[in-house]
Amino acid sequence: MVLYCREFVEFLDDYLFSTLEPERRLLFEAHLAVCPPCVKYMKSYLATIRMEKAVFESPDAPVPGTVPEELIQAILKARGSST
Repeated sequence: MVLYCREFVEFLDDYLFSTLEPERRLLFEAHLAVCPPCVKYMKSYLATIRMEKAVFESPDAPVPGTVPEELIQAILKARGSST
């Protein structure tokens, strides 16, 4: 049995939170061993989780200067339309 990239994405959370069945975990890890794009995707996914957690640690902290102004404005606009 082979695990394809599409399936990799479907099982990523279960893998990261150690809830993936042992057989699927082996397939997942075998796929990681031969698929650099999925390794890169997983690393960016983990980085996103870390950034999200950091935001909630200090939600009143100022926005870093490296965040593009266009992104800030888009977020503020989206927040305004949802309230």
